Parts: sequence; C-alpha cells; structure tokens
Amino acid sequence: MMDKDKLSHQGFSPEGAASLSQGGKLKDRHIAMIALGGVVGAGLFIGSSAAIAAAGPAILLTYMGTGLMVVIVIRMLGEMLLARPGIGTFIDCIRAAHGHWAGFLSGWLYWLFWVVTIGAEAIGGAIAMQDWINLPVWSLAFLLIIVVNLINLVSVRVFGECEFWLSLVKVVTIVAFCALGLLSLSHFIGPHPKVTHNVLGHEGFFPHGWGAVLATVPTVLFSMIGSESATVAAAESENAEESVARVTRTIGARVTLFYLLSVILILTLVPWTSIEPGYSPFVTVMRHIGVPGAAMLMQMVVFTAILSCLNSSIYITSRTLMGLAELRDAPSWFAALSRRHVPQRAVIFSSLVGLGVAFCSILSPKLIFAFLLGATGAVMLLIYVLIVSSHRIFRQADPQNRAFTLPLGNALNFGMIGGIGLVVLAMLIQPAQRQTITASLVSVAAILALYALCRRGR
Repeated sequence: MMDKDKLSHQGFSPEGAASLSQGGKLKDRHIAMIALGGVVGAGLFIGSSAAIAAAGPAILLTYMGTGLMVVIVIRMLGEMLLARPGIGTFIDCIRAAHGHWAGFLSGWLYWLFWVVTIGAEAIGGAIAMQDWINLPVWSLAFLLIIVVNLINLVSVRVFGECEFWLSLVKVVTIVAFCALGLLSLSHFIGPHPKVTHNVLGHEGFFPHGWGAVLATVPTVLFSMIGSESATVAAAESENAEESVARVTRTIGARVTLFYLLSVILILTLVPWTSIEPGYSPFVTVMRHIGVPGAAMLMQMVVFTAILSCLNSSIYITSRTLMGLAELRDAPSWFAALSRRHVPQRAVIFSSLVGLGVAFCSILSPKLIFAFLLGATGAVMLLIYVLIVSSHRIFRQADPQNRAFTLPLGNALNFGMIGGIGLVVLAMLIQPAQRQTITASLVSVAAILALYALCRRGR
C-alpha cells in the first residue's frame, strides 16, 4: 500500500499558479460552464441521431449505463481532489498515484485528444458557416481559429465570460426543448403523440437486439467525455478547491440528466424510425410539434455548440501544455506567460497544430485525418482507467479520509475498469472501431517512447 505522504502535490508550480491568477480569476459559474461546454455539443444535438437509428428505443439503456459510468468516474476524481487539496488537475492525481511516467502519458494524450478536437471542430464550424458565408472551408476554419485565439489571448476572464454565454445557449436550448416536449406529451401543444406506438410499435424495444446496445456504447460515451476539463481550470479559479470539487460531484449527473431526458422525449414524441443519422433529431421533433423555423434555429445552436467546444479546446490544450512545461515534460518555453498572464505561446502553438489537423481533413480526409481521429479516439478510455485506478490508490493510502464516500470500495473500482473493458470489447467487434483501438495504441506507444527518450536525456 502506498503511503499517503508519497501522494504529494504535483500540479502547477506555486509561481505559475500565482502568475495565472494575476490575469483575472474564473468564477464558479465559469468553471461549471467550462465543464458543461466540453460535454454538451454536436454529439447530443446531431450525433445522437446515429445512436438512436442503430439501437432504436434500447438506446436508453446505453445512455443510462454510459451516463452512470461517467458520473462515477467524475465522482472519483472529485473525491481525490477533496482528499488531497491543492494537488492540481486529474493529470496530477494520476502522476501522484502511478508515477511520473503516467503523468507524462496522460498529459500528452489529453493534449493530443483536444488538439485534434480543435481541428475537427474548426472544420465542423466552417461547414456550418458556409450556409451564411460563401467562402472556402479552409478560409472559414482559419478565421474561426483566429477569432477564438484572440478570445483566449486577451485574458482568462474574457475566455470565461465567452464560454459561459456560449454554453448557456446550449443549456437554454435543451431546457426549452424539454419544456416543449413535456407540453406536447401533456397535449397542450402540437399533435397528440402516440407514446406506446412510438416506443414499441416498430419491432419492439430491441429492434436490433442486445448487440446494438453494446455496439453504441463508444458513440454515446465519447459524446459525454469532457467533464474532467473543469480540473484543468483549477489554477485560475476563485475558491479553486471548493468549486472544482463541487463541479466534479454534480456535473456528471447534470450531463446524464440532459442526455437522458432529451433522448426520452425524442423517442416518445416521434417514431424512432423517423430519425435520420446525421440529421438533428431535435429538428425532427420540433417540426413535428410545429415550432416555426426549427431547422434554422437548431443550425444556429449547433454552430454555437461548435464554437463553445472550439473555445474550450484551445483553453484546455494551452493549460495542459503549460502544466507539462512546468514539470519539464514539455519545452519550458511553453510555460512563459504574456503581460496579460496568459500562456500565449502554448495557446498559439496548440492552435497552429489544431489548424494543421483541420487542413489535413481537407487535403487528406481518408488517410491522415482519419488516422488522427483514430489515434485519439480511444485515449480517453485509458485516461479514465488511470483515474479509476488512481482513486483506488488514493483511498488505500488514506482509508479514513472523509472525502471518500463512494460505496463498495475496491469492487466499484474494479467494476468500473471492467465496464471500460466492455467498451473496448464493443469497439473491437466493430471493424471501423477496431481501427480506432489500433491507432490509439500507436499514439500511446509513441508517447511512451518519447518519455523514455526524455528520461534518458535527463
């Protein structure tokens, strides 16, 4: 058993954290929206259509099981942060529990995951903008990244405010959608839905069998990933320990509730067979209810969601890169702060790499871009395994700590690792997802090789 004194603080350096905070602090509402903004996005508004079409009404079981997994993982992270105040981000928790190699691996994997997201979101936003601005996709993607860069470079407070309002648009949209759906179910507006027929009248609750429930787990899980990003903003927040611990205790449940309630309403208000993959089921439902301009309204909301995710991605990558640089896991050049106390070099470098990813999607969509997406497609599963195993080490090192309130002890940790293993299994039985696992293993091997070279150099 590891002694609790060995679980030392390994986050941002005191000087780095102090310098960051001088540029303005994030408020509790900013932290909550940063976490929410990284999760609720196009994966819900559009990506849920593919999951519903693949599994039918049984997709509810996928969302329930996957949501429970996310809730528990984020709760475990919150308990570690409460048990060891000031330790930093989830990357620092992993480093403290497993050693420097694990911190190096998880930090660079996390940076890689979000830097590829920058490129993917920039292209998605550019495609959405083409309906309004007749310019090439590459130029619109470049423009989007420049604008979001300026937001991140001004100050952390400006970033926080922009992210708060962008995320608020998504939250208000979901709340309004749920309110309209409930009014329709209560027969106050729109045509009277035939709930039983919509849910069970098209080959039953399991139209494609149990296999479809398992097969859709990766799609649903990846749409929910992002709640852990709140810990990255800890060094720049007011009441960092309290706000981050509060967010990690509640964000998973909130996200799951948003997803579950939205999907339940979609399935009860319209037949699941009317949901087209790639077309927003929210638009389908709102048109069925009779909401005027539903398609245009949702297009604007999706663009807002993409812009929010792009904004969060640049913030997360820059702070992750800065944290790695402060621990000499990246060139120290990236730890420097601008006069506005922003890691300017880390912001610009991460954005340039993200822009390169975006251009790859235009120049080589089926080769280079597909490989980049695959190389990051499963890395969050490994990071979640490291979070769960770190929680077990933390709890065993200090079993009397009141921060650890989750029941079942080791059984819950092993159960979560087993659940993540089932997700990997579900990916392996699908040819397309199998390539994602292979590509992700390549990125893990490359980063471990880089760690070995850096260690030899030291």
